[in-house]
Amino acid sequence: MKTPYFQYTMKGLLVLAFATIIVLGNVTAQESRKDKEAQKEAKIKDIVSSKNYVFEPAYALPMRGGSRILSSGFHMKINGDTINTYLPYFGRAYSAPANLEGGGIEFKSVKFEYTVNETKRGWDILIKPKDAIDVQQITLTISSNGSASLQVISNNREAISFEGDIRKGK
Repeated sequence: MKTPYFQYTMKGLLVLAFATIIVLGNVTAQESRKDKEAQKEAKIKDIVSSKNYVFEPAYALPMRGGSRILSSGFHMKINGDTINTYLPYFGRAYSAPANLEGGGIEFKSVKFEYTVNETKRGWDILIKPKDAIDVQQITLTISSNGSASLQVISNNREAISFEGDIRKGK
């Protein structure tokens, strides 16, 4: 028994309709994702330009040994003319600190150089504290999606890096 031509045409139309719906759905999803990425990038740009943000590390990457997962609570806060840093340290020290209590990278600075360079992928921020005893230079690289890496170069210790995110400060 032969199937009428009409049934083949209806099946073809149904397949074509479903294919069109799928293609349009994918295009809409891609546009939506691009809109969200653009909004996120604009938000991060506003945070960086405001000089009011917090870097929260998730991982420490010392020069020796493997990376370490960090608990919450560690940070580097930038608030206008003040830097407040509370970060752990893992690595080799070239001289013993006078105060043996801390051991981490802890300081508050109000005298520092702050240079921002915009790149294709985000921002490179160079900070040189003038009133921190051990910290020579901090380099913060922020991507347009909010992830960031921080490198601390000290006078009396090996350099250490951190990976994490930034968020708007209070």
